[in-house]
Amino acid sequence: MTTRGSDSATDTDFGTRHASYVEAGDRFEFGRNWRNFLGHLDDARIASASETLLQMLHRETLEGTTFLDIGSGSGLMSLVAYLKGAKVMSFDFDPDSVACTRALKEKYAKGSNRWTVQHGDVLSDAFMKTLEPASIVYSWGVLHHTGSMWQAISNAAALVQPNGQFFIALYNDEGKSSQRWIVVKKLYNKTPRALRWAILIPCLLRLWGSTFVRDALKGNPLKSWNDYDKNGRGMSAWHDLVDWVGGWPFEVATPAAVESFMAERGFKREWERLDPSLGCNEFVFRKSA
Repeated sequence: MTTRGSDSATDTDFGTRHASYVEAGDRFEFGRNWRNFLGHLDDARIASASETLLQMLHRETLEGTTFLDIGSGSGLMSLVAYLKGAKVMSFDFDPDSVACTRALKEKYAKGSNRWTVQHGDVLSDAFMKTLEPASIVYSWGVLHHTGSMWQAISNAAALVQPNGQFFIALYNDEGKSSQRWIVVKKLYNKTPRALRWAILIPCLLRLWGSTFVRDALKGNPLKSWNDYDKNGRGMSAWHDLVDWVGGWPFEVATPAAVESFMAERGFKREWERLDPSLGCNEFVFRKSA
């Protein structure tokens, strides 16, 4: 797999490189999945995501803050930050994700100069130098999908203002289990799209089978599946499944490694929520003043 990084900050260059990685089977089309998800976005999901974001940042409002969303995906969290009063800058490497975020801005913040959306790359030094430091830098489940996770974390952290907050989520290192999923993810992205169901269905049964059985014994086999969007990020179970199975590039980290890495850069952990399995560990760090 080829890791990315460029001195160019043009939309055309980012889009061309992204397309070349997808064609080679070296990258999952995260934005394509998010585009499908937007059809399910409603006020309840927005409200749930809004409540979760404020809780994790230990804030009642984002008025007076600047919010940098690195890897904006569907644009949901950028929208939430905007609605809560922040000045928002969103960017993503995936052109479909950029289109999703722009679509939300067009719908909820048309003509506003308090929310800007760009096509960019966290691994591009030239692009990152064009951005202003922010009081809140947010990157949920993104930096481990760049192909150069630690460099991506470092580049993102550099844009946190003194005394600012850095909210990241990174896949937990589960040793051999994580290594087995690397094989699945590589296979999924090398498989023609029309045949990927043959990988998704076994993964669905592996990840959700016991939950379906448990809920069935209680009389509602799809309860947890249907309630999944209450997880605080507004995600649907199906789109999260596709994102997990296809999510490549893919790197993992232990909480201790992340905290040590951030401490070396002048950050102190304010809050964390650790996943005991294959999911994301979530961290909010505060940069020294």
